[in-house]
Amino acid sequence: MITLLCYGDSNTWGSTPGTGERYARDVRWPCVLQIELGSEFLVIEEGLSGRTTVWDDPIEGHKNGRTYLLPCLQSHQPLDLVILMLGTNDLKLRFSVSARDIAKGIGVLLKDIQHSGAGLNGTAPPVLLIAPPPLKPLTDNAESFEGGEGKSTHLDDYFAAVAVEWGADFLNAG
Repeated sequence: MITLLCYGDSNTWGSTPGTGERYARDVRWPCVLQIELGSEFLVIEEGLSGRTTVWDDPIEGHKNGRTYLLPCLQSHQPLDLVILMLGTNDLKLRFSVSARDIAKGIGVLLKDIQHSGAGLNGTAPPVLLIAPPPLKPLTDNAESFEGGEGKSTHLDDYFAAVAVEWGADFLNAG
């Protein structure tokens, strides 16, 4: 069986816009991937609404993606592929980080994955890095993401460069 870990935020968790509720399994992208790939694959959903790359959230707490990444990798090993899609929540005004710094945070996670030994035979699992789609004009949480819309349009370029640096495959969800 081929094991894929989908590690991300509310986009991976399947949060419905404006409600905080969760889409049904047959709608969430990791589950759709599981259905499309079939029974020879195990797709593990590891999404958490509000998860950041490496930043501690002073308001929501326990959302730092780095804190849980290594235990998550170890608990699901051996992994044939890690699909990593984070960065949207790093755009929140309270973090005050640039698109370049968000990509540097992704680089830290890629480094952690490279050194995890969570792949087959204790190797590094391959990674597919997905740049999240750019933010659209928001109504819900618009104040929290003030200034994020413009920064989000640069994530794909920075993420692509970080993917090359760490030998990850890259997909632009935008």
